[in-house]
Amino acid sequence: MNPSTDANAPMPLTGARFVLGTFAVALATFMNVLDSSIANVAIPTLSGNLGVSIDEGTWVITLFAAANAVSIPLTGWLTQRVGQVKLFVWAILLFVLSSAACGLAPNLQVLLIARIVQGAVAGPLVPLSQALLLASFPKEKSSSALALWAMTATVGPIAGPALGGWITDSYSWSWIFYINVPVGLFAAGAIWAIYRDRETPARKLPIDKIGLLSLIAWVASLQIMLDKGRDLDWFNSPVIWVLTIVAAVSFLFFLVWEFTEEKPIVNLRLLAGRNFAGGTVAISVAYAIFFANLVLLPQWIQGFLGYRAVDAGLVTAPLGIFAVILAPVLGKIMPKSDTRVLATLAFLGFAGVFFMRSHYTTGVDAYTIVLPTLLQGIPTALFFTPLTAIILSGLPAEKIPAAAGLSNFVRIFAGAVGTSLLSNGWSDRAILHHARLIERTSAENPAFVAGITHLQTTLDAGTPKATAFFEASLNAQATMLGLNDIFWVSAVIFIVIIPLIWVTRPVKGADAGAAGAGGH
Repeated sequence: MNPSTDANAPMPLTGARFVLGTFAVALATFMNVLDSSIANVAIPTLSGNLGVSIDEGTWVITLFAAANAVSIPLTGWLTQRVGQVKLFVWAILLFVLSSAACGLAPNLQVLLIARIVQGAVAGPLVPLSQALLLASFPKEKSSSALALWAMTATVGPIAGPALGGWITDSYSWSWIFYINVPVGLFAAGAIWAIYRDRETPARKLPIDKIGLLSLIAWVASLQIMLDKGRDLDWFNSPVIWVLTIVAAVSFLFFLVWEFTEEKPIVNLRLLAGRNFAGGTVAISVAYAIFFANLVLLPQWIQGFLGYRAVDAGLVTAPLGIFAVILAPVLGKIMPKSDTRVLATLAFLGFAGVFFMRSHYTTGVDAYTIVLPTLLQGIPTALFFTPLTAIILSGLPAEKIPAAAGLSNFVRIFAGAVGTSLLSNGWSDRAILHHARLIERTSAENPAFVAGITHLQTTLDAGTPKATAFFEASLNAQATMLGLNDIFWVSAVIFIVIIPLIWVTRPVKGADAGAAGAGGH
């Protein structure tokens, strides 16, 4: 999907058209990336306003990611069917419309439907934004185009939580979606004005309908099963059993069909390549842990430390600082380095950050929260691009769009699944720690009796009020211990998956430039 390699590609943009076109494309990318993180700090407020639990509120994030993942493999077919520029503009306009629907949603059900649509139409935005940027720059400056794209995509983690928190506290959670309307309309108008005479040819192509339907079936049933499992008591519910069977059968059918279909919607044969398979699994598992923790941390900060949404956003925003600062540095050192070493350093860095967090207490101060978040920006900068270079290395040019689409599908869906699994794990571990702590709260335990007596004296209250205060403290402690377990497991997983990097062949020099086609 790199127009700069096409002999019939239009000339690069110049002057004001170049500046405005590049800005508009970057703005559309920023809007999409921002929307994947801006809702994180708004979940507690959003859930409260809609009268649902925080667990149910998290579906706003996981269903968006799942729908986004499913639509990514369609980008190549849609581009050839509609045309690159028309598809990009239509995707932005539909994103704007679904954003408005999200903001107007009167209940969770309507909001989730709107978010599924929003995630689906967002699928083409990332790969097409890269293609349009590459066509805007001279071929010899393609690395600058990709660096600009990467920086735009990386700014999202800085702006998203802080902006989302400020909007939620100052106005309402609806405005985290309404903000997309003016931004998207401007981007769509500017892109159409500048790029419409640079449209790629459209032609009618068959689509793998059976592959697409089976893909939707297993992704949807698996994601709903994971999101609803705890509410329905998992496999004690016939609904969960049905969803599990549908997911398993449709997934197996999908595998068989896609491996035997002449023009599959997802080219699973790419997994036969050592670098593609190892790199895709590594980046997907890592992203699942990375993304899930970005969702869970603000929930804990607001729900149990009492931070406002804006403050939760500010203490999690520093993640992107080092990621942006180091992006141009990485561009210089990567062609001279073994990308496996860079990816290994990233995984070790993530492990170190999560080990730091696994020692949090209920009395943790803002500095202790901010420091690992700030440091996490370093492995974030070393994470995406080297692994994407590994994934796409050695592939012929005609296979790179399909490879980038498949790896992005697996990665983004892994983010949704990881969020559901770690959210469930956090709840289960908190329940376990609560049960263990409650065992020590009997009248025969002198420490417990002394503690209640001390609370009665301190609060100048009777036994019921002191006991209620103690129970709230115990819940907060159990929740904290459960989250510490998630942080510790996250760190261990990053260590365990390092060998996946080293089953791949070394990539350096010119091969590293292939990373541009993959995206964040």
